[in-house]
Amino acid sequence: MGLPFAKLSKAAKLRNYPAAMRKLMLEALFYLAWGRIMKMRPFAKVSPSLGDYMQETTYESDRDAHRQAVQISKALHLVSPHVFWETECLVMAFAAMKMLERRKLPSTLYLGMRRDEKGGNAAHAWLRSGRFYLTGAKEIEQYTVVGRFAKQFN
Repeated sequence: MGLPFAKLSKAAKLRNYPAAMRKLMLEALFYLAWGRIMKMRPFAKVSPSLGDYMQETTYESDRDAHRQAVQISKALHLVSPHVFWETECLVMAFAAMKMLERRKLPSTLYLGMRRDEKGGNAAHAWLRSGRFYLTGAKEIEQYTVVGRFAKQFN
């Protein structure tokens, strides 16, 4: 009995967002699914599409590019908790990179490693455009960068 009301509540919340954000959230939903599919593929097959290996894009960006990156990040973080598939750091980074690519905005995907509490290895991915970290920014100081991919547009 409570489920239809819960869905109605989510639909009502979605209607409260501006039309541009709703459109961006729909795009985020699509690219989160695409990112999950990319994560299932062997990394050797995926990595050529990620950009220039061990290169980095500039930390400079104009105001409009920064605004678009912030909106993309917000859309991804709003949508990801509500999908039924896994959307951890690498999936989020893939989705954000693809959304930036559609807008011809440069980005750098970082891959990091660290030792976890049990002595094992932990991996993390995050994405930056200009000075703004769209995904995975919370823990980046705990990780050592082991790979980076720069996607640039000239």
